[in-house]
Order: sequence, then structure tokens, then C-alpha cells
Amino acid sequence: MHNKFLLILFLALLACEEGPQKNRAYVPSSNGRINTVSVVMPKSDWNGALGKSVRDQIGAIYEGLPIDEPQFTFKYLNPKVFTDFTRHSRNILWFQKDTASRFSLAQNQFAKPQIVVNIVGEDAEVQDFYLKENAALIVKTLQDNEHKEKLRRIRKDRTNEKVLSKTFGIQLEYPSAYKTFKEAQNFVWIQKPIQKGHLNLAVYSLPLNAMKGKVNERILSIRDSIGKLHIPGRLPNTHMSNEEAYLPYFYKTKLKGQTTYLTKGMWDVAGDYMAGPFVNYTLLDQANKRWLVIEGFAFAPSVSKREYMFELNTIIRSLRFVNKKN
Repeated sequence: MHNKFLLILFLALLACEEGPQKNRAYVPSSNGRINTVSVVMPKSDWNGALGKSVRDQIGAIYEGLPIDEPQFTFKYLNPKVFTDFTRHSRNILWFQKDTASRFSLAQNQFAKPQIVVNIVGEDAEVQDFYLKENAALIVKTLQDNEHKEKLRRIRKDRTNEKVLSKTFGIQLEYPSAYKTFKEAQNFVWIQKPIQKGHLNLAVYSLPLNAMKGKVNERILSIRDSIGKLHIPGRLPNTHMSNEEAYLPYFYKTKLKGQTTYLTKGMWDVAGDYMAGPFVNYTLLDQANKRWLVIEGFAFAPSVSKREYMFELNTIIRSLRFVNKKN
């Protein structure tokens, strides 16, 4: 309950921040790579139990990747140098020692946009308690902040393609570097080339009875069918399918208020040296009497894949219905 109250209060503060800008003090623009968090604490604490707790609690693995990568990259700062430009980081986790222990979230304290997580305690043990007590709230707040920032950057060079609105009555916000790669009946494949491969979005719809039975099994089975039908490999008679050696993550969640099954796993192409992570959102679109599937998958051998999957997730989360029924 305490965490829920803090989240509601923080969201209310965010709403206030988004109001008229009149009479507000100027704050500089924040900086930093996507998913990077500045951590401010004494060096002894960073190298000790408190630093380990930050890495374990806030830097847990990004789910659904072939090799474990933390969901955030940490940039350590000694309190002595935490002044001026170093305070302009977009995400700050600030530990301070004081007899009046407290936990707080602040928006745009030193720069904009910015989230400052402030944890105050008389020693590292008390600070660690507040960290663990609020870890889920901290992670969600930072993730939401980074999705907003990523979407802001995408909008600087947003595509003008209309294929998704014409075919499915939806819009996704993605950069102009993504182009429609394949368009078939009830199926659209959009692709962006990267240095060592490509990022992909696949969108298709299914009838309402498609998910009868065990939903998790149906999603994987349908993925295999769609891969065989629409997503070939580089060699003849090969196609994308589920990588059975990796156990997928399954969640029931909401996307744009609709019941949604979220699956994170690995794909491969049998008979070819192609594989990578995927994220699949299967959404119950009752207004249009269908299941809408939006999937992102990456082919990026020998490089980190966290940022690629984060980009695809951000694009999918930008979903908007443009037909009258929704």
C-alpha cells in the first residue's frame, strides 16, 4: 500500500509538471544514453553491499535475451563531483546520509526530463532497506521515463507510412529507417537495417477462436505457423520458428486497456545460422472481434541486443487505434 500511495502521489506530481510552463524556473536539458542511471554514493558503499544491492535490485537482467544483460547501465558518481553538469543526467539514484531517513522521487529537479530517486538514511544498511522496499517502484518509474525519452527521439524522424492504418486500423510510431518489407493478406512485415543485421516488426490478426485451449501453447504454435508462411530464412526451404532450447517468459497484462498476452523468447531458423530475441504482444481487440498480434524481433549477431529490443518494445507500446470502433 505504501508503494502504491507513493506511485499515485508521484503521478499526480507529474501531471502538475505537465501543466502551463508560466513562471517556472529554467532548467537545462538532461543528457545520457538510453537506459543509463547515474548512481551517487561514497566509493566504499559502491564497492560494498549497498552497491551490490543496487546492481541486484535495479540492474536485474533484461528478460528474453540470449545472453544476460542488465536492464540499466550504471554510471557511478562520487558525491564530491556531483555538481553542475553531472546533475544533468536523465536518471539519478542519489544516496545521502542523514539521521532523518526518507525515500522520495522528484521530477526535473536539476534538468528536464529527469527522474531523481533520493534515498536518505543514517547508514548504508538503512539506505539499503529503503532501496529494497521501493525497488519495484524505482524500476517502473525509470523504465517509463526511458520509454518516453525513446519515443521523443523516434518522433524526431517518424515514418509517414500508412500501411498499418490501412490494413489493421492502427498506428505505431517508428522511425523512417523502418520500411515495409512484406505485405500480404492480413500480414505486414516492417524492417530496419542495422550494422550487423536488422530489426523487425510483424503485425497480423487472428479470429477470436484462435486462442482456444492453453494460450501460451497457442501463441507459440501460431508463431511457428506465421514464420513458416511469411518469414523465410536466407536459405531455401527455411523459415523462422521458436527456439525450443530457451524457455519463454509469459505474462498477462494490458496494452491500451486491452487484455494482452506478452511473450518474450528466442527465435531461430532451422538449417541456417540465424537466431535472436523476440517480443510478442497478443491483444484481445473485442471492438473489432479479433486478436491483434504485434511482434518485434531482432537479428543482430555478436552484439548487445538490449537497446534493440527496448526500441521494439517502445514502438509496440506506442500502439494507437485509428478506426471508429476503437
